[in-house]
Amino acid sequence: MGRWEPNARERLAEAALRLYAEQGYERTTVAQIARQAGLTERTFFRHYADKREVLFAGSPLQDLFVTAVAQAPHAAPLPDVLGAGLDAAAAMFAGRHAYALRRQAVVAAHAELRERELIKLAVLAAALAEALRGRSVPEPTATLAAEAAVAVFKVGFERWITAADETDMVPLLRELLDELGRITART
Repeated sequence: MGRWEPNARERLAEAALRLYAEQGYERTTVAQIARQAGLTERTFFRHYADKREVLFAGSPLQDLFVTAVAQAPHAAPLPDVLGAGLDAAAAMFAGRHAYALRRQAVVAAHAELRERELIKLAVLAAALAEALRGRSVPEPTATLAAEAAVAVFKVGFERWITAADETDMVPLLRELLDELGRITART
């Protein structure tokens, strides 16, 4: 086994994604993932709690999004604060369209993985709401704005992932955020 080789975490994630696509998530074992990556099961469990977490753990999405919201200028209007978070979140996907497309295909094909993704998005919304409250945004505005920002990200990601070619996600998310503003202004 090549335990001494670098990038064990990335090798495990790539091996898992390849096996999930080839033989299905349910039929793939941790032992197969570790073997495909040239590592041991013990090494797998040092990096991931279970085979599901290979697709979800270690993503800096929440940290990037929440930090950008928390660090936005205090005088900035709420849509600009959310836009800063969306920009930061989108930046992590630059150059990763092919990987994201493969990952999303696996997630979409399995109810357990779709459920896990929804949980991650709910946790993100809660963290964003907390960051907004830390900026003195009152309730229910903080929670509504956080949930709306996550919805914008989710819809934007789905549009980005289905694009024929890799495009910059930032303008797409900003367009959707503007559309949300138009929707709420009309009501």
